[in-house]
Amino acid sequence: MITTPAFKDRKYAILGLARSGLSAARSLVAGGAQILAWDNDEAARAKVADIATIADPLLSDLSGYDAIVVSPGVPINRHPIAEKAKEEGLPLIGDMELFAMARPNLPPHRVVGITGTNGKSTTTALVHHVLESAGLPVRMGGNIGLPILSQAPLPSGGVYVLELSSYQIDITHMLACDAAVLINLSPDHLDRYDGYEGYMASKARLFEMQTGHETSVFGKGDADTERVYRDVLTRRGAEFVHLADPQSVNGQEEWPSLQGPHNLQNIAVAIAIVESLGVTEAQWRPAMRTFKGLAHRMEVVAERNGVLFINDSKATNGASTAPALAAYPRVHWIVGGLPKTDNLDECIPNFGHVVKAYTIGEAGPLFYELLSPHLPVERSEMMGTAVHSAAAQAQPGDVIMLSPACASFDQFKDFEARGDAFRAIVEAL
Repeated sequence: MITTPAFKDRKYAILGLARSGLSAARSLVAGGAQILAWDNDEAARAKVADIATIADPLLSDLSGYDAIVVSPGVPINRHPIAEKAKEEGLPLIGDMELFAMARPNLPPHRVVGITGTNGKSTTTALVHHVLESAGLPVRMGGNIGLPILSQAPLPSGGVYVLELSSYQIDITHMLACDAAVLINLSPDHLDRYDGYEGYMASKARLFEMQTGHETSVFGKGDADTERVYRDVLTRRGAEFVHLADPQSVNGQEEWPSLQGPHNLQNIAVAIAIVESLGVTEAQWRPAMRTFKGLAHRMEVVAERNGVLFINDSKATNGASTAPALAAYPRVHWIVGGLPKTDNLDECIPNFGHVVKAYTIGEAGPLFYELLSPHLPVERSEMMGTAVHSAAAQAQPGDVIMLSPACASFDQFKDFEARGDAFRAIVEAL
C-alpha cells in the first residue's frame, strides 16, 4: 500500500468504509496514525475492528483530531458531518488528500488528474494504456479501478493516473497534479451543489491546486470548459495551459475501441497529456490501436446476424448518450432508468441516427412522451423486453445499443449491474 511517516501520531476520524475509506484506514494505521471509524454497515465496520476505534464521528468528541476522512459518496453539502467538522474546526478530506500528503515520501514521480462530466474513465484508462505501452511505470486509480492508497508505490519515474470526480475534488486540498485535465462540462450531480456554477467551480479547483510549472489541459467542445480554460490561461500563461482540439487528430478510423465524436475529444485530450509527459507520436499512435476500451462504455458485447450489440450502460446522462448515438448511423436505442433531468435535449441533434427507441425503467413514460414526436418509440419497461424486441426488428448493419441517459437505481444497484444484465440477455439470444 501507499502510506507515509507524515501520518505518525496523528488522529483521524473516518466516515464511510467502502473501498476508498477502507484503504484510507489501512494506510493511516500503517503510517502510525490512530483512527476512529464508522460505517452504517456492520460488515464494513468489522473489517477495521482490529485497527480502529469503532464509533460514529457525529457522536464522538473529536478534540485533538487532525481531520475527518469522508467517502466521496457522503453528500457533504447536506450531511451533518459537515457541520460537525465546522464545530470541531477540522478539515473534511478524502483519500486523494491522504495520497497528496504521502507524495513527498514516495520515489520521484508525476501525477495526472483527469476530471470532466463525461469521458473521465475512458480517458484515464487510455492515458494509462499509452504510458504503459511506452514503457513507463504507471498506476491507475481514483474514481476507477483500485483505490490508489491500496496499491504499491511506483519506482522512480512512475506516473499515477487518477480519475477524479467532483466529489473527490471537493475533499482534496493540496493535490498539485503535474498534468491536470478538464475534458468537458455539462449539468450533472446538481443535488450536491449550489446550482451548475457550484458544480463548475468544484471541477475548476483541480487547477487552483497547481502551484508552479505543471500542465493544464482542456477539451475543446463546450463553452463552459473553454470558460474555465480562459480563466486558467489568464492566471498561468500559455506555456502551461493547452486546449486540446479534436480536429487536430487523424487516424481515429484505425482505432476500433475509440469510435464516435466523444472519443475523438478523449483522444485529443489524452494525446496532450502523454506528450506533456514526454511520450512521442511514434509511441502513442500504435498504442491507440491496441486500446481495448472499458466495460459498459461503448462496449461491443456481440454480433448476431449482422447486428452489433453495444453496452453503454455508463452513459447516465443525456450529454454522455448523445455522442454514443452519433457513433453509428442506424441505432436501436434502449433508453431509460432513473432520470436525472426531465429532458433529452443533448440527444436531439442525433435523433436522425435512431431507427427506434425502446424506453425502460422509471423514465419510460416520460421518455416515451418526449421521443414520440420525433421517432418511432416502443414502451418496453424491462430491459429484457427491449432487447428481444429490438433483436427481432433489427436488420444487418444495425446497432442495438443500451445507452440509458439515466442513473440505474430504479432497477439495478449500479450501472455495472445494468450493463451486466444487458450482456447476459444478449448472450442468451
